[in-house]
Amino acid sequence: MPPRNLLDLIPTRNRQWEMGNGDKVVILRPKFEDHWLGRWLLSRMKNPHYRVRLDSYGSWVWRMCDGRCTVKEIADGLKKHFGDSIEPVYQRLALFLNQLWRGRFIVYQDNSGRLIK
Repeated sequence: MPPRNLLDLIPTRNRQWEMGNGDKVVILRPKFEDHWLGRWLLSRMKNPHYRVRLDSYGSWVWRMCDGRCTVKEIADGLKKHFGDSIEPVYQRLALFLNQLWRGRFIVYQDNSGRLIK
């Protein structure tokens, strides 16, 4: 498989989420998810999720990870919305998206809609 350019990929949310205080996003990450016993426990727990609270930059990016925008479009939108305070935009966005991807908060698709593994 040839290497892919991150700017051409389309990030898509892979977790439930809700709006917190202000315009800030709270991502809900299940405490157990990979084992059948963990899934059984989740259904019986009072708080089955970890709550991951994002700052204003992360919340804006999370809302843009809708399966329609490429990483390049998100970066351009960040620059337009936040101005120079987000610089260096490409490095910061790549680092943040990598953390989301490694934590399985997002998945990537190519332009044809195929999932990237």
